[in-house]
Amino acid sequence: MAEANWTYISEFVLLGLSERQDLQPLIFAGLLATYVLNLVGNSVLLLAVWADPQLHSPMYFLLSQLAVVDVSFASITLPQALVHILTQHRAISFASCMGQVFVFLAVGNMQGYLLAAMAYDRYVAVCDPLRYAAVVTRSLCLKMAAASLALVLPHSLLHSVMAARLRYCGNCVQHFFCDLPPLLHLSCTRPFANELVLFTEGVLVVLAPFAFILASYARIGVAVAHLRSAQALRKALSTCGSHLAVVTLFYGTVTWLYFRPASSYAHERDRQVAVFYTVVAPALNPLIYSLRNKDVAVALTRVKRKVLARDT
Repeated sequence: MAEANWTYISEFVLLGLSERQDLQPLIFAGLLATYVLNLVGNSVLLLAVWADPQLHSPMYFLLSQLAVVDVSFASITLPQALVHILTQHRAISFASCMGQVFVFLAVGNMQGYLLAAMAYDRYVAVCDPLRYAAVVTRSLCLKMAAASLALVLPHSLLHSVMAARLRYCGNCVQHFFCDLPPLLHLSCTRPFANELVLFTEGVLVVLAPFAFILASYARIGVAVAHLRSAQALRKALSTCGSHLAVVTLFYGTVTWLYFRPASSYAHERDRQVAVFYTVVAPALNPLIYSLRNKDVAVALTRVKRKVLARDT
């Protein structure tokens, strides 16, 4: 886009997942159902962790924080998208758009750091089980969560401020929420500075937790390889299986969406990946953890019995 075509942008228009009117009811139903599934699944998981004393451990504290992040992640984008579909009024102010970018990046990156903290928890549980209770404490988990927040907030502020300083040659965003790739695509000139920061600072902040997770699982893999008991091997794999599934869902889509030049942004394909990353994955996470975790299932049964006992 030519610099001469630059105009002052006071608001953006979010075009949504599709401009076809006949698909809007189907899109609305799908997004609403997934959002409800997210709210119900993560709320039930939080209830189990809060209400059952057996789940008052560091691992389940981290899992509860992940549930909060999953609900927040979807709530940043989905209610707005649902309202836009119903009202057909798709405008969002410039300030609100940049605010959404900031909060979305902060919450999304927080999920990565929580997954890294959970990887450390699994590493100690498998590789040093006798010292687990002494090493992984609630205090340590709180410190890791606070340190993660201290890292992700400046990172998110940096990228949202840099996006706000760009000159835009259009205000129609090919997306259902304000995100960096479609906004950078609207820049009048190639956003070289934004891409440079994204591929340096962004790679460091976003992929550092992933590198830590890989290192943790490499050590876990070595420990598991030396296990001679089939039962111990199954227990180790069961301990890590749910976490590995969530990590794969999260980092597979993040790497695809954000670590490419703005010129390679493809509207339809990237919107589909974004739906999986922001809508589907947060709704699947509580199902993955609860279905593969006997402790959560047992805790939910105990909570249900307590509720029924009070009613009678």
